[in-house]
Amino acid sequence: MRSPNEGLRFLRCYGPLVLGASILAFGLYNVHSQSGITEGGVLGMTLLLHHWFGVSPSVSGFLMDVSCYLLAFRFLGASFARYALVASCSFAISYAFYERFPPLLPDLSGNPLLAAVVGGLFVGLGVGLVVRRGGASGGDDALALVISHLTKMPISRAYLSTDLTVLALSLSYIPLGRIAYSLVTVTISSYVIGKIHTYGNGGSAPRPRHL
Repeated sequence: MRSPNEGLRFLRCYGPLVLGASILAFGLYNVHSQSGITEGGVLGMTLLLHHWFGVSPSVSGFLMDVSCYLLAFRFLGASFARYALVASCSFAISYAFYERFPPLLPDLSGNPLLAAVVGGLFVGLGVGLVVRRGGASGGDDALALVISHLTKMPISRAYLSTDLTVLALSLSYIPLGRIAYSLVTVTISSYVIGKIHTYGNGGSAPRPRHL
């Protein structure tokens, strides 16, 4: 049986992962899926491959996520795998739970700019909490952590660079006006992720706490 101190350490270590993944799932379900905001990163790439080559997102998404996780495990170690598993499972469970109910937020599809801003804040807060603890809720997070680790690039810039690359490629089949809203949401989310990731650490990334 865990002592009270061990239980508190456990909560401090894994609590932010569960909370962050839950916030991310809430935002994606209540804002992104309702307003149809196009994503960058792995999700955006799966949509692009499906449009041009007919590859199912269920296949391409799985392969890209696994590749990103393996890459992160190679460079970030076993602790990343443990934190990523907790965050990924928390995201899946949270999203499945939210899907059982109607959206709690008003439909923002008629105001795509507001949807982009609100969606970016939810994603930024949720992902920021996850990566600050050293975990990942998806392939995008894992890839950004690896890029930041290898290049010493701020995590916000790592996210933004991958998102902008995918959004630029998506211009080949998505109208510029629709991409513009996605650009707003990825810019906001990247900024918020960076702020949370380095909060209280003088601008440098925190070291994950281990049990």
